[in-house]
Amino acid sequence: MHTRFILIHTSHAGNVGAAARAMKTMGFDDLVLVAPRWPNVLRREETIQRASGALDVLDKCRIVDTLDEALDGISHLCATAMTPRDFGPPTTTPRQHFEALSKQEQLAQSGRAESGFLHSEGVTSGGVQSGVGFLFGSERFGMRNEDVYRCHVCLSIPSNPSFGSLNIGAALQVIAYEWRLALGGFAAPPPDLAGSDNTHATHHAAVADAAQVAGMLGHLEQSLVALGFLDPAAPKKLMPRLNALFNRAQLTQEEIHILRGIAKAILQQAAR
Repeated sequence: MHTRFILIHTSHAGNVGAAARAMKTMGFDDLVLVAPRWPNVLRREETIQRASGALDVLDKCRIVDTLDEALDGISHLCATAMTPRDFGPPTTTPRQHFEALSKQEQLAQSGRAESGFLHSEGVTSGGVQSGVGFLFGSERFGMRNEDVYRCHVCLSIPSNPSFGSLNIGAALQVIAYEWRLALGGFAAPPPDLAGSDNTHATHHAAVADAAQVAGMLGHLEQSLVALGFLDPAAPKKLMPRLNALFNRAQLTQEEIHILRGIAKAILQQAAR
């Protein structure tokens, strides 16, 4: 599984450098910043100093305006938050979730091998890379509820109940370490560095990424409003609940097309 670390509205340049260093020590290099405080954060002296040699991670880092742009190709989203929400995805520890996720991936790989079709590591039959994304909120206000609602799980690092606040760099280091262990450590080439020459058998439908799910939800929301089922003035938690439902369903790209076709038909009928 391809791995991406996403920092949302980061306000301290040094934390970007610390994140890059933490990622490199665990063999990861896909870092995306969503609307950071400093547009030139990757070139700031504090960032470079705190990266401490992980300049290749900073060179590859992308800066985008919205979370949707950061989720291209990501099919499994993990929020990081110390405080459990009353509503939203289940909260668990990184180790517990990663054990379950790695077992799930091993079973998927076994199924692909039995199918007899060769394909590149981490790439679906539709040519779209499938992967896991770890979201880290702003230092000032943490993860927003609307971002947490989009995730499959909320990871909470066990810590001192009376002093549980972790710096972003430290939290990312813990998550990256636990995820690397779940991937098997460094006994074999890590998936992110293995390259496209590694081939594995695969024959499964392309799983929709987070951006495709978000686009479908937006289309569906329009149709539900037109149908009179959803009141935009009092939406309650209908769309987050549907988001959670579709996350559990692990929609394929074909299923996304079907749902968008239904939404289109509803809008056409409502217009008539």
